[in-house]
Amino acid sequence: MSRDELYAGEQAPDAPFEFNDAVASVFPDMLCRSIPGYAESLAAIASLARRHVTPGSRCYDLGASLGAATLAIRHNIRVDGCRIIAVDNAPAMVRRCREAIAADGAATPVDVLQADVCAVPIENASLVVMNYTLQFLPRDERPGLLERIHAGLADGGVFVLSEKVVHDDPRIEALLVDLHHEHKRRHDYSALEISRKRAALENVLVPDSVQTHLERLRNAGFRHAGVWLRWFNFVSLVAIR
Repeated sequence: MSRDELYAGEQAPDAPFEFNDAVASVFPDMLCRSIPGYAESLAAIASLARRHVTPGSRCYDLGASLGAATLAIRHNIRVDGCRIIAVDNAPAMVRRCREAIAADGAATPVDVLQADVCAVPIENASLVVMNYTLQFLPRDERPGLLERIHAGLADGGVFVLSEKVVHDDPRIEALLVDLHHEHKRRHDYSALEISRKRAALENVLVPDSVQTHLERLRNAGFRHAGVWLRWFNFVSLVAIR
């Protein structure tokens, strides 16, 4: 796993963040060092795959990047006749995801698609995962995508939505941001790297509040929804059709 030093030196990119070859080459390290609770979110997805994936159904990983959530699902399906559809629109991510899936020995078939997650049909799904993906879509596209996910889930199907969030109380928001930056410093990111990365993500990653996410899920038709994991300003929500 290559170390993330993209924003460390004089050659650091001075442009908005994008999921290019440079990011793809260090992405696992970037996620592990930047997102508190990331490993726990994958373990929780694995638990859901064991519990909720039904025979003959489909599972979707929307915004699959390098396929970490796809593999967590694949290694924990306990029923027959399933298929996983992993979707990402970044060529560098799709290429590496396909390599990871090809090198993996689990039996459940996986289709890795280079496509817009808003354009992929969701059908006969028992599990849909969006791990830190919705935050990169334009806000006006988010409600419609959640409605399509709900419509494509079978009754009892589960949707996992992991996101960076903002808090409605500015004082709490400032505390959570500071704690997150402290987390990154503990994982050997410098203050300059943190500042550069934050500037690169501005207007690219646009977070919502937990309340906004819950309202969207209810409006999309989900009968049950709530936060099941939280660490600072990173949350994972689970919704059941």
